[in-house]
Amino acid sequence: MRRVALFTGSSFGEGDRWRTTAEELSRWFARQGVGIVYGGASVGLMGVVADAALDEGAEVIGVVPRSVFSSEVPHLGLTELHEVESMHERKALMASYADAFVALPGGIGTLEEVFEVWTWQQIGLHDKPVAFYDVDGYWSPLLTALDGMVEAGFVRASARDALVVADNPGDLWAGLTGPAKPSTP
Repeated sequence: MRRVALFTGSSFGEGDRWRTTAEELSRWFARQGVGIVYGGASVGLMGVVADAALDEGAEVIGVVPRSVFSSEVPHLGLTELHEVESMHERKALMASYADAFVALPGGIGTLEEVFEVWTWQQIGLHDKPVAFYDVDGYWSPLLTALDGMVEAGFVRASARDALVVADNPGDLWAGLTGPAKPSTP
């Protein structure tokens, strides 16, 4: 794996645990020789992800839509920073650089990003792994909701099973680099 896209918040969340989670995972990937692709901001957990990987000497590629420059202040110390016109262009360019996608704690934007790449996986636009980094059970309520959608018949079990879910870097890595979980459209 050459690069992983990390989706996370442009804020820090409450307490220090989310900052620590983002920093530790980003450093872990960097130490494996894996570059980071992310939303390009210098603020919140997005900035933490970039700074931690850069501190470890990793390649960090950021992609920022011009429309969010005021709220997601671009990180000017990246290996590459790309300015695009829209959120859709942001995700498409990030997807072209990344070999896998991981959602760390975040908000609506994080959800929007991870759900779009998961949808793309399901309709065959890519076969790259999509993961939720579920530290301290952050994603557990969402994952329970997805299980309910499977039970109700609105999400295929194979689609839900294709998601990698892990709460530590080693298990996450195993899920991202192990045998692909088949998902039939």
